[in-house]
Amino acid sequence: MSTLANQLASAEREEVARAIRILLARPLLTEAADPAGFELVRRRREPLAQWFDYTCGWSLVVEPRRGYARLTKVRADPDGSRPARRARTGRAPFDRRRYVLLCVTAAELLSMPMTTIGMLADRVVQATAADRALAAFDPVHKPERMAFVDVLKLLESYDVLRAVDGTTEAYVESAEAKVLYRVDTTLLMRLPAAPVGASRLAVPPDEVPIRFESLLIGLVRERRYGGSLAEGTTDEAHGETAATDTQRNLKLRHSVLRRLFDDPVLHRTDLTDDELAYVTSLTGRQILRRSVEQAGFLLEERAEGFLLVDPDGLATDIRFPDDTSTARVAALLLLEPLCAAPAGLLPEQLAEAGANLLRRFPRWAKAYQSEDGAARLADDAVRVLRDVGLVRRARGRVVACPAAHRYRLTETTSPDPEGSERSQGEQQ
Repeated sequence: MSTLANQLASAEREEVARAIRILLARPLLTEAADPAGFELVRRRREPLAQWFDYTCGWSLVVEPRRGYARLTKVRADPDGSRPARRARTGRAPFDRRRYVLLCVTAAELLSMPMTTIGMLADRVVQATAADRALAAFDPVHKPERMAFVDVLKLLESYDVLRAVDGTTEAYVESAEAKVLYRVDTTLLMRLPAAPVGASRLAVPPDEVPIRFESLLIGLVRERRYGGSLAEGTTDEAHGETAATDTQRNLKLRHSVLRRLFDDPVLHRTDLTDDELAYVTSLTGRQILRRSVEQAGFLLEERAEGFLLVDPDGLATDIRFPDDTSTARVAALLLLEPLCAAPAGLLPEQLAEAGANLLRRFPRWAKAYQSEDGAARLADDAVRVLRDVGLVRRARGRVVACPAAHRYRLTETTSPDPEGSERSQGEQQ
């Protein structure tokens, strides 16, 4: 092969690896948000689609004319570690009310290529009033309008909604605000990633709360692996099939690699016996290492588990250590007492550790300077650590995972005049 051909092949491998990591961090990539990233994905869409399908069983759709790429990341163990977040109020996670309004609003938008905020609100009022399982939407009340605006801003961030006249935030102060939207209904239909549509659930509304966990797992069950369909689906009685050895091996490969490429760290104790046997087999290890190399990651394999390092930081949606919020600073500070307690810490001990931080830095964490502030600070810090796979809950305690010992605090400075605490940590 000529030198030029070698250079072209090397350039393609590097571009594909970069595009893989971009899509892992942003499964919905729009040209408007990242023109350079989208152009890269558009140019290399065929090898990208092949890599994601083989490695993780995820489908990639690239629409060059519409200006978006959608990677449908399906997980067999859905959790709430990556919630939808509000564009306002410090990016707080969506609550139940906002998720309900999101679903109803999305359903109403499917038949509306153009709409105004008032017309859309009226449609949501009618839809919620007609469903006895939902609390009626009342835009007269400001908290309801705030929740509605949070939903619309989320859809705007996805490029599903585009305000062509007016601003969405104006609706918070007045239900008479005038905003005109253009709706991308095709992109809207691409948003759900569950293989089984929620509309196929044939479950009485009264039974949903008590069967929620099993129904949620059922929604992400995939036909390609054999076995039964989702519990409660309308065609469940006809969905029983025997899984073949090929299907079982395919499921093992996808389940392990999905978690490896989607989570910050993968501990061996989090794997089933079959998954662990697969990833430690000769074939499994070869596929794992080849996939990691093709994606441009560095693989750290230790007795406790696996960790992928992205030298360019492209695939990271949550950074740690990170001093951009009080909870993340507290998370780093709490790692030391957690790592020093092999049996873990009780909630009361964590609250006391949070209180020690507040006493140590009295001008820091003003939002937590209240009677229950220490406990809230500890809870928020633990949530950060759980999201990055550094702690787990066991028997009422919070226990440091092996990966937590990679970090140590190197410097802590007093708050600056604005009251922000800064800390630095490093990986060992």
